[in-house]
Amino acid sequence: MASARDVYQRLKDASLGVVVAHLHDHQRWRDVHSGLVAVEIDGWIVTLNKEAGALDYCAGCLLPDGQQLDSRAWAGRGTDPLELLSVWERARLEQTLAQL
Repeated sequence: MASARDVYQRLKDASLGVVVAHLHDHQRWRDVHSGLVAVEIDGWIVTLNKEAGALDYCAGCLLPDGQQLDSRAWAGRGTDPLELLSVWERARLEQTLAQL
């Protein structure tokens, strides 16, 4: 079973440009001020919540094999996948997503 660290790795890879992130369902990052935005990263659909235009938390993830994760999958294990990103990685991820 995938963990918060697995989701974090996808987010980190996107922030570093190792993999390409795409918005899912033809959304535009800048069009959502507050709410959920689905981002496809290397076949994983990661649902992120924005609050007042900034990343807030990771709401869930759908893996290519159909496995679904939500905050319950990582709550007991320590933290939200976004919290595992360094300050620099998180800023780079926001910059990357802002271009989508």
